[in-house]
Amino acid sequence: MGLGGCVILIGAGAIPAFATDGKMDTVNVGLAGWIMMTVGIIGVFVHASTARRRRMVVPPSTTVVSGDERRHP
Repeated sequence: MGLGGCVILIGAGAIPAFATDGKMDTVNVGLAGWIMMTVGIIGVFVHASTARRRRMVVPPSTTVVSGDERRHP
């Protein structure tokens, strides 16, 4: 799941958690919203940690030039 999916999951979980007061006999809608938001937040942290590992900066290799190889005008 990408970062966009995690953000959508957080938003979709916030709607039943905060904006609805409907009751169902079998499912607690508010709890389901909180679970969706929790999974989305965990997904954001996992995505951020894997993206940080992918963006490791490797310094460019430099060529060492000795004094004999230099050309003087």
